[in-house]
Amino acid sequence: MEREIFDYPVDGSIDLHMFRPKDAKSALSEFLIQCRIQGILQVRIIHGRGQGVLRQIVHSYLKKCSFVKEFNTPSDASGWGATIAILEPLNKKRDSE
Repeated sequence: MEREIFDYPVDGSIDLHMFRPKDAKSALSEFLIQCRIQGILQVRIIHGRGQGVLRQIVHSYLKKCSFVKEFNTPSDASGWGATIAILEPLNKKRDSE
């Protein structure tokens, strides 16, 4: 089966509603890597409120991701519908080893 390719702008925010839950983790992973490469170290991940399936996927991934310093839900109106993550800066020497 051929993989779908998404051309998603890397601007520090991603809306995961356009992805199937089974694809959300890989989309998030690639997005975070690209953000780091571009020096974007604070990102907003929009997962929606709903039943919390995407939020659980996002939080589970962020807990395990070695370059995520911290993450939380914003205190603004987006509330539980989004998560803010702070990434470690890319250290080209250390990360390329």
